[in-house]
Amino acid sequence: MPRLRSKFSRAVKTGAAALLASVVMVGASTSADAQSLLRDTEIEDTLEEFTQPILAAAGLNGSNVDLYIVNDPSLNAFVTRGQNIFLHSGLILQSDTPNQLKGVIAHEAGHIADGRIARSDYSNRSAYGAMLIAAGLGIAAILAGEGGAGAAILAGSQQFGALEVLAHTRVAESVADQYAAQYLERTGQSGEGLIQFFEKFRYQEVFSQARRYPYFRSHPLSSNRIDALREVVAESPYRDAVDSPEDIKRLAMTKAKLRGFLDAPQTVFRTYPESDQSDEARYARSVAYFKGADLRSAIREIDSLIADYPKNPYFYELKAQMLFESGQGTASIEPAERALALKPDAPLFEMALAQALIETADPVAVDRAVELLKSALQKERDNGAAWYHLSQAYGRQGNNALASYATAEQAFAFGDLNRARSFAERAQRDMVRNTPQYRRAADIVVISNTQLASRGKDRYRPKP
Repeated sequence: MPRLRSKFSRAVKTGAAALLASVVMVGASTSADAQSLLRDTEIEDTLEEFTQPILAAAGLNGSNVDLYIVNDPSLNAFVTRGQNIFLHSGLILQSDTPNQLKGVIAHEAGHIADGRIARSDYSNRSAYGAMLIAAGLGIAAILAGEGGAGAAILAGSQQFGALEVLAHTRVAESVADQYAAQYLERTGQSGEGLIQFFEKFRYQEVFSQARRYPYFRSHPLSSNRIDALREVVAESPYRDAVDSPEDIKRLAMTKAKLRGFLDAPQTVFRTYPESDQSDEARYARSVAYFKGADLRSAIREIDSLIADYPKNPYFYELKAQMLFESGQGTASIEPAERALALKPDAPLFEMALAQALIETADPVAVDRAVELLKSALQKERDNGAAWYHLSQAYGRQGNNALASYATAEQAFAFGDLNRARSFAERAQRDMVRNTPQYRRAADIVVISNTQLASRGKDRYRPKP
């Protein structure tokens, strides 16, 4: 399965200091328009369902492919070496059908399978070097395979644009198109969605490079290319296959949630007026009311969805989040418990419930929070947010050594090696020797020292 976790979302070894929303923005933005990565269990599950069969059809090991959602309204998708697929939120929102979105994902999978990304690393080594310097530690970590931590660091910057260095040639694009058509056919799906997607944005060809969507700056279109794809799709026995009602619903709910969190409330209310009582409209409005500090209306909308779908864990998750972030931590525990009971394998749900339990300051609740966070970290070892909450819980328990150790892990996940080393050394002073945590703290110190020395930024670096 694709790691929409460490590299998709779950894959985005979250480093955020806190869960900001059901749609979690990973990393602190430094400006209003700075990019960040998004994490949300429901959206990750949907994209995972869409992506997994395509990766299997491509002969790729899903566990080695990481998916990221970039909080950016522009239309873009790209891959980097290390088998990382990035999808902009704008791409998801502008996909009219699941088949269109799957077509783009299949195209990106085609780039990975084609192998030109890996080969181009060598011919473009100098370009990569310049890009890495510009993009900083975050993108370097991603390209090195440390996707989550790197993404978290990168989140505060706008360096995704630097990935234009990965722009493909029309030949490479055409090859990826052909692969995409094959993967979609192997999974019993039509390639028409990819053609529709290209045709929808074909007007971009007449724009200057600067005015084009990022996707079409790095994925040059051409009539020949589209015609070649159309020929292959026309011969597919699944040419006329249509999206399932379930997939259509999932994309609609995904887009509603994204619009609720990413658009201004008034924009959401115009898109989903009160007269629209569809599930997606109520979902989007619930989030918009929450963002507009109208908690009563937000709860009314989400409660109506819970009444209609009492076994949907994501609705309980959203209600818990809205209550918690509105200062009603105790009230958020019940829906958070319900969400986790319905989806016990979701680390973000475990983290959300643990947050609420920690806030109670009740010793029994804090003990449970520790167990929940340990469980979440078993699934996402380098989730910086989980380590942050665990440090809080240990602090509430009065276990300062383990609190320092968890803080060291959080800093290490973010790539803040100086801070990681400092807290690891502090933890070592107070922990019992030869425990797993002591040995791990020692590893963090050694690794941090080595990496800092290699960067020439360590004041403890041995002098020649």
